[in-house]
Amino acid sequence: MADTDIFVSGAGIAGMVLAALLARRGFRVTLCDPAPPPGDGDAEGADLRSTAYLAPSITLLEEAGLWEGLAPDATALAALRVMDSTGWPPRQTATRTFAPGDLGLDAFGRNVMNWRARHTLARVLADDPGVDLRMGVGFADMLARDDGARITLTDGSRLDARLVVGADGRASPVRRAAGIDTRLHRYGQKALAFACTHRDPHRGVSTEIYNDGGAFVTVPLADQGGRPASSIVWMDTGPRATALSQADDFDAQLTDRALHVLGPMARATPFRLWPIVTQTATAMTARRTALVAEAAHVLPPIGAQGLNTSLADIRALADAIDPGDPGAPAGLAGYARARQGDMHARAAAIDVYNRLCSAGGGPLQALRRTGLKAVHDIAPLRTRIMGLGMGTR
Repeated sequence: MADTDIFVSGAGIAGMVLAALLARRGFRVTLCDPAPPPGDGDAEGADLRSTAYLAPSITLLEEAGLWEGLAPDATALAALRVMDSTGWPPRQTATRTFAPGDLGLDAFGRNVMNWRARHTLARVLADDPGVDLRMGVGFADMLARDDGARITLTDGSRLDARLVVGADGRASPVRRAAGIDTRLHRYGQKALAFACTHRDPHRGVSTEIYNDGGAFVTVPLADQGGRPASSIVWMDTGPRATALSQADDFDAQLTDRALHVLGPMARATPFRLWPIVTQTATAMTARRTALVAEAAHVLPPIGAQGLNTSLADIRALADAIDPGDPGAPAGLAGYARARQGDMHARAAAIDVYNRLCSAGGGPLQALRRTGLKAVHDIAPLRTRIMGLGMGTR
């Protein structure tokens, strides 16, 4: 008998959601990660990005028994404002606002800081009898056979599982051990992630502003120190993003880049700086192995697609695997069919969108501005695009 039904490598948000959902469905789950969750946003390694959990993702989190723990830290996304701009200091050239009422929703979703979500989920899973949570130890290697897999951990211990899931990031050791390659495209961009405070209330409105170098996104957060606050992802060319992270007048440039829509702004947390890439695994599965989240796909941070796409992986995997043998080939093949096409289509669409969003002028910027107006102003097109962004068809 296997030591565990399912072994999950990587206790990030995706790995913990998967473990909780599978435990709810009666599986014995072992979850490991070499890095315990940071206790606060200032800790080394804290993920200072935030995630806008869209409505389908919240439904999944409720099913996994996790949303109740996250909800107190979540801020509703009441609208999405999309703005085009040009030049520096940037000048607004077009603005449209998308409302969730068009989809019959009161909000597009709820936003939570990633470091806080991971800390909360780890606390919940520590009390889950169906999950063996092992923080401070990671996946080292595995031997996959027809009837199961023998896993070796970084502390030298071994265990047998019926299914191994790689939820262990873009450099996934499970993916490498399974012999699965990746396709990688670099854009020459980097993203700055941090939180800021600002003078004017956000009123639950998330804003995407396009300009030369990439998108700039503000996402509503709960007030910090009595001041309105937002999470920021600022994409730009690599050299400019690096220079921004060292700029003495950063707050002034931040306020300009936001087109002053929230009044004067001030950075409230350290930066995180990372390269923008599209990376997709050449396969979602191998013998007794499945990949989810960034082990399977890394996307530019546009349109709240990253973690929400990962949560779609998680639902598809949980729905596809055989309750009697979670690593059986038929179940894994069903998971691959369910997710491979959507993953590549979504990656291709976001690749085109990112190139369009970062155009600095001329025909591409004119196309971007015209497209924004058409998507908003033509009602059937607006609802169709909004639905696709929410993960519906």
